[in-house]
Amino acid sequence: MSLNILFDRIKHYPFISRLGIFILTLGLFWLPFAVPIYYFLGEKDSNLTTIITMAILFVIFLFLVKFWGKYIYKNQAIFSYYGLVNSKKNALYLLQGLTIGFSFTWLLFIVEALLGWVSFQSPSMAFPRLILEGFISAIGIGFAEELFFRGWLLSELERDFSLGISAFLNSLIFAIAHFIKPLSEIIRTIVTFPALLLLGYTLVSAKRSSQNLLGISIGLHSGLVWGYYVLNVGEMITYLDRVPQWITGIDKNPIAGIMGLGFLSILLSIIKIKKIGANL
Repeated sequence: MSLNILFDRIKHYPFISRLGIFILTLGLFWLPFAVPIYYFLGEKDSNLTTIITMAILFVIFLFLVKFWGKYIYKNQAIFSYYGLVNSKKNALYLLQGLTIGFSFTWLLFIVEALLGWVSFQSPSMAFPRLILEGFISAIGIGFAEELFFRGWLLSELERDFSLGISAFLNSLIFAIAHFIKPLSEIIRTIVTFPALLLLGYTLVSAKRSSQNLLGISIGLHSGLVWGYYVLNVGEMITYLDRVPQWITGIDKNPIAGIMGLGFLSILLSIIKIKKIGANL
């Protein structure tokens, strides 16, 4: 069987088969790099190990996506197809998403402070450095996760399912993917699952409300991470324990509480009534 015939067959495989082939291929190319890095560096510096291995994984993902688009779907501009377009409009969506995501995170804690549940304090490190480090980290996370989940994965789902089902499945896979961890950690952090499911659906809705451009979802995702990074790493929030943790967030995780879920619901509502991205 020629490769062209094989690639054409893969294109017509059901979603679960295409997903398996893609993930398996990604893993086969990544493991030869990851295993020696974890072996020689893992115990010495776990954070550096994670950064290096995830960076390598993302680079391999970019090459594989390009190959996937070119040979499976005969699409030479697959990144544009996913919504990663180099345009002024997409850049504006990115900035809009960053602003809204960052503001929503801070607004959540400001409301809780006004209610007397938390208090603000000065950052534990230089604020400009905190802002810059948080921005770089957040953009990296937002770009990588959105290109995979709201780019490649959502596109694959939409080839087999309706818009509604593909949005739900995308959100479900997004939430589940954040629980690839030891069982004890899964049990301890399972309370964040509803919020991750809601966040995934919100990011799908944001992309679809913005002409299927990825800028808005990358911006929103990055903005939320950025805002929390600054507050958390900068140790700017003190919980006063005046209300149960299930309200402010179990284990001090804002999306593991009623307030976090409420704010995400408000964000989704704003997107649904076309306020985000409508005037660009």
